[in-house]
Amino acid sequence: MKTITLLGGLLFASWLSACAESAEPPREAPSDEFFTDVPGIREEMLSADYWVQRLEDDSLRMSAGEISAFNAGNLARGEYLRDLSALGDTLDRVRVLALLDGVSRPASSPRYHSDGSPVSAADYERLQASVQRDRIPDTVDVRWGLVVQRASMRSYPTRQRIYKSPAGGDLDRLQETGVFPGQRVALLHESADGNWWFALNYHYAAWLPKSAVATGDRGEIERWAHRGPRLLVTGAQVRTNYNPEDARTSERLLDMGVSLPLLSARQVGHNVHGQNPYASHIVELPVRRDDGGLGFEPALIARSRDVHVGHLPYRPSELLRQSFKFLGERYGWGHDYNARDCTGFVGEVFKSFGVLMPRNSGQQGHGKFAPTRFFDEGDSAARERALASLKVGDLLYIPGHVMMYIGRVGGEPYVIHDVTGLNYFDAGRKFYSGTLSGVSVTPLKPLMLSREKSIVGSIYAIKSII
Repeated sequence: MKTITLLGGLLFASWLSACAESAEPPREAPSDEFFTDVPGIREEMLSADYWVQRLEDDSLRMSAGEISAFNAGNLARGEYLRDLSALGDTLDRVRVLALLDGVSRPASSPRYHSDGSPVSAADYERLQASVQRDRIPDTVDVRWGLVVQRASMRSYPTRQRIYKSPAGGDLDRLQETGVFPGQRVALLHESADGNWWFALNYHYAAWLPKSAVATGDRGEIERWAHRGPRLLVTGAQVRTNYNPEDARTSERLLDMGVSLPLLSARQVGHNVHGQNPYASHIVELPVRRDDGGLGFEPALIARSRDVHVGHLPYRPSELLRQSFKFLGERYGWGHDYNARDCTGFVGEVFKSFGVLMPRNSGQQGHGKFAPTRFFDEGDSAARERALASLKVGDLLYIPGHVMMYIGRVGGEPYVIHDVTGLNYFDAGRKFYSGTLSGVSVTPLKPLMLSREKSIVGSIYAIKSII
């Protein structure tokens, strides 16, 4: 299992349970008044327009060409991002085992089933057997596929959920990340039951249900992935139109950043699955045939949906608007709950502009994928200087979590982030511990990790994607 800091989210014990001496939340106010236990927040702050209007500089950060070069450099470096186009047709057993052992391993601390019973050594033996390491050949022939539906990548080839506490909770410790329609995957190994692939995408390797993947020719997949023009999902989520004739393309869920080739009525005609396509966008959607192979079908996405032809221009106002489209979405560890966690949140936002990011907060924060200011544990003066010079869209990293800077009010910095807990000292200096468990706007300086440790004092890196 991964350590608690690997996948994004503010997952400290003090944030997940109320302290014994916590202050009581404020009493109920009249229903027509905005009422929250989040300090320093007014209702108007929950609108992207509020922050857009405060921008002093809304110039373009990077052109499409500069973003392409930025991604190419990071992919070539191979630190936490992988250029699948450069992957060989075969991989040796040692490399595949290293990827597999990076996720499929017993946890170093106790784990529990959903009924509260402990995960036993025998349970881990069954999970380990499902991986069938002994069946990996010395030379692995890489197979290729396209994801056809939103799905979870897992530590082991199982849908079983396990937790860190007997009480369960929101955090399934076998959940790794999510994949989305149209993502390319290299398929490296199969589970013992034949129902899962061990798959590698551009920033992660884990177990993926075969039902979510269609296998195909590498060249065909490459051509589809690079064909334009493309329709980009710019809303938090949209769905393809209902299709009574083919369930594979009907109301297919597409998350922000999903990109699909556009078709025209000249290519497919004026009747697409019983609907005239003129008021919709026609996209070529990958589908899974009955034999598991790859096919493509036209699908419609209504023009009224939040989509855009090509990537958005990378400027601060668009960063703010894209971020606020997730406001209030429930936190989902590793893209669980049909949602996302802190790194999934910023990753999807930046996909709107074509920027690819590492999956985990530690990889993002410590990696070399963007210019970074690092801070020593006790260097509070350096942090304060850095906070004074923040630009909208800068990413702030503390252990296990990432936040996006959105602007200042009264000289105080504010952030938007996908976060689980809420700690601060109230006006009476009583320690208040509550919950957020969603994409939230908060001030930065009042927030605490614990009674002794502030959020600001925990910042170890700030990245500017420019």
